[in-house]
Amino acid sequence: MSTAGIERIVREKYGQAAASGLSSRNEGVRGVAEAFGYSAEELASIPAESNLGLSCGNPTAFASLRPGEVVVDLGSGGGLDVFLAARKVGPSGKAIGIDMTPEMVELARKNATTADQGKPLSNVDFHLAQIDRLPLLDASVDCVISNCVINLATDKPAVFREIARVLKPGGRLAASDIALKQPLPEDLARDLMAYVGCVAGAILVADYEAGLKAAGFDEVAVVDTGADLNAYTQVENQAGCCSPAMTSDSGLTVVDSGCCSTAPTAHVPGWDMLKNHDVNAYAMSVRVYAVRR
Repeated sequence: MSTAGIERIVREKYGQAAASGLSSRNEGVRGVAEAFGYSAEELASIPAESNLGLSCGNPTAFASLRPGEVVVDLGSGGGLDVFLAARKVGPSGKAIGIDMTPEMVELARKNATTADQGKPLSNVDFHLAQIDRLPLLDASVDCVISNCVINLATDKPAVFREIARVLKPGGRLAASDIALKQPLPEDLARDLMAYVGCVAGAILVADYEAGLKAAGFDEVAVVDTGADLNAYTQVENQAGCCSPAMTSDSGLTVVDSGCCSTAPTAHVPGWDMLKNHDVNAYAMSVRVYAVRR
């Protein structure tokens, strides 16, 4: 399948997730966020609709954000990490969200109107853009964060170069992501919905580290958090992945098997594959650290 075809399906699936009505009011969605490092206090401090249960970590917890900094969130979704970052950088700083899905950007902008204890949050901004083509100036950012999104990029070296371009010298990357412990079985590696679900697009830890170093980063570390990826199965019968069948560029029909059944299933786009594979055997939630040269 072409790169454009993959990006189209990723955009459609996450657009459906934005429109799903999932939020921290749902016990399963809240459970996913807490399983990957968000405190109950953090989740209560932001609009419930900004948490869709799509995280694989909490990058704001280890980004060491300081007042006055400019921070950019790649793949900002409903605004969860942008709102938490905005509180850390304060009124003199700025938190910017980047997402390629129009529905996500619309949702985040809506959430921003009530993100400051029911009032608009003034130090945030959201842009509709691809994370390998950022609408930002060179050396204009102190910190880049991301949460389970870089694995979805079809051109990861371009993403790494863009992160390096917009960071100031000495600026840092602090990302939560999915990386591989070992190569995937062929059927999983070729599964389009496994790509949408953040696994088939993931790369080996060694390749992640090498890609960042090649892009101009030092002090690179990709660290296993030990989180159980099966946390994604906690949300019952509400699916960003529920959608009509789609036809790929190759003419094949893409179906989320069982995704819209009445049984408990993965709400994250593509995570119905957990029924057939122990994803923890191949993939892991990681913290990614790197410093711009």
